[in-house]
Amino acid sequence: MMKKSERYCGILDWFERNVPFAETELHYNNPFQLLVAVILSAQCTDKRVNLVTPPFFEKFPTPEALASASYEEVFPYLKSVSYPNSKTKHIIDMASKLLENFDGEVPSDIDSLMTLPGVGRKTANVIASVVYEKPVIAVDTHVFRVSHRLGLSDGKTVDSVEKDLEKYIPVDKRAISHHWLILHGRYTCTAKKPKCASCALTQWCRQFSKEKAL
Repeated sequence: MMKKSERYCGILDWFERNVPFAETELHYNNPFQLLVAVILSAQCTDKRVNLVTPPFFEKFPTPEALASASYEEVFPYLKSVSYPNSKTKHIIDMASKLLENFDGEVPSDIDSLMTLPGVGRKTANVIASVVYEKPVIAVDTHVFRVSHRLGLSDGKTVDSVEKDLEKYIPVDKRAISHHWLILHGRYTCTAKKPKCASCALTQWCRQFSKEKAL
């Protein structure tokens, strides 16, 4: 049986050799815009968020502009994303809190980020990793699914999967590993019909090995 450390080593080595460049697919020009985009992306596709944010940021380019806006002004820009009612409230409140507690600057500290409305641990980790290059891994549905299928983690919760990944992935590879796993889950190891026939990671994949043995 393959050791977990060997599985990590093989998978990370393959990604490093074959996907040397990986980044978020959300479009943004500054930390504030990325924070808004990540909040909007919860249970929503990046493609949809990228369609919504250009006119949104043109109308509300700064925390000041967003914090001073009413729900009725913001909602029409977000009505096509998932859970538009709660997200509209969250981002307005987030902008207000950003001004009140952080002088309008997006904080780099995970705990500080999580004090903002609409920001959970996953969102905080994305911001800390992408903007501030902190050695953390955000676990979304793609990362959670891929980690289990590949055999990188048996964690039952997002937090436990995050701990497993950060235990085995070197500090200098954590930021890009987050994107490797997300993109692999989005385009290859998809939820309903994983594309195992075209996947280059099958030799290390625990789920593939189990199904092959049946």
